[in-house]
Amino acid sequence: MPSFSQFGNDLYAGRRGLDVMRTRRVWYAVAAVMVGLSVVLLLTKGLNAGIEFRGGSEFRVSGVSTTAQDPAEAAVRSVVPDGQPPLISTVGDNAIRVQTEQLSQQQTDAVASALAKGYSVPAGNVTDSFVGPSWGADVTSNALTGLGIFVLLAAVVLALYFRTWKMSVAALVALVHDVVITAGVYSLSGFEVTPATVIGFLTILGYSLYDTVVVFDKIRENTEHVLSSGSKTFAEASNLAVNQTLVRSINTSVVALLPVASILFIGALLLGAGTLRDISLALFVGIIAGTYSSVFLAPPLYVQMREREPDIARQREKVLARRGGTAVPTTGSTSAVSAGSGGDRGDGTSTGTATAVLERPSTRRTPRSPSGGQRSQPRRPGGRRR
Repeated sequence: MPSFSQFGNDLYAGRRGLDVMRTRRVWYAVAAVMVGLSVVLLLTKGLNAGIEFRGGSEFRVSGVSTTAQDPAEAAVRSVVPDGQPPLISTVGDNAIRVQTEQLSQQQTDAVASALAKGYSVPAGNVTDSFVGPSWGADVTSNALTGLGIFVLLAAVVLALYFRTWKMSVAALVALVHDVVITAGVYSLSGFEVTPATVIGFLTILGYSLYDTVVVFDKIRENTEHVLSSGSKTFAEASNLAVNQTLVRSINTSVVALLPVASILFIGALLLGAGTLRDISLALFVGIIAGTYSSVFLAPPLYVQMREREPDIARQREKVLARRGGTAVPTTGSTSAVSAGSGGDRGDGTSTGTATAVLERPSTRRTPRSPSGGQRSQPRRPGGRRR
């Protein structure tokens, strides 16, 4: 069985690989289904916004003998029976966090006393904090502003670096794909969206953009002289670039996912470090979604936009016609180009305006000279004997 390194060498040399460009409809469909499901979840279930965004009161009870949520809910209901249901979560092995709607100072003191009584802990073990709705609105506004500035700067930098807006558009579509899917997973899991989550979102956008730029840079390298090539189309050269960077994308993603998975599954779920779940889930989902979009979404979309350009479309028809052995008129000339013709220099360009004809092997015998040897035949201009 070939090793993974041999597999990577075969991908880079083009001896094997995924035909991403030809099967792009499949990858588009997978991305559309995932994005569609995420949008449905966001519209129906929504996000569990943290107290930093929606405002309210938060209580933390430490040193409890039980992490059951019933005493906390009963304590809040005893003070505000008609209020919104509290959000109760376990922090570690012996602490409870309770988040409620905005309470007055009198109600806050009453809830803190009820929590201490319900969990049989001293009053000093119950701490409370308050976040006003205006502060939460400012946090939300700043988060959206930061996200918008990041996307705008990324679009401008990509357009300037690659000297084409089409790569910038393809990369932005990949970024939107990553953000929507990550937000959909947050909605499905019910994890709180906190400022740490926003930091995680910006981190995965940077990771996805970095991975996409690496693939695009290889595509630009492979397609730099594709118009003068007669061996590969633009899509084939781009597909080779995707396969050449595939192993690197997989290795980078696996290395990045290992510590994030440790934080998410070991630190957050097993050890109960609830504050780590916000950023670790965003990183875990975002890295996977970013790897997918960098390989299977952004490159095919960019190639699809470029294939509509007249020069690239003509080059593609010329290459495919050459492989099929049919003549195709060249631009601005009445000459024709054919596979195996003498008018091809080997680099895919025509050698003048002479018409090249696909020759078939002759069935006539070659006349011999009187001396018994084969008669020398005069050479044609293309280098073949008559």
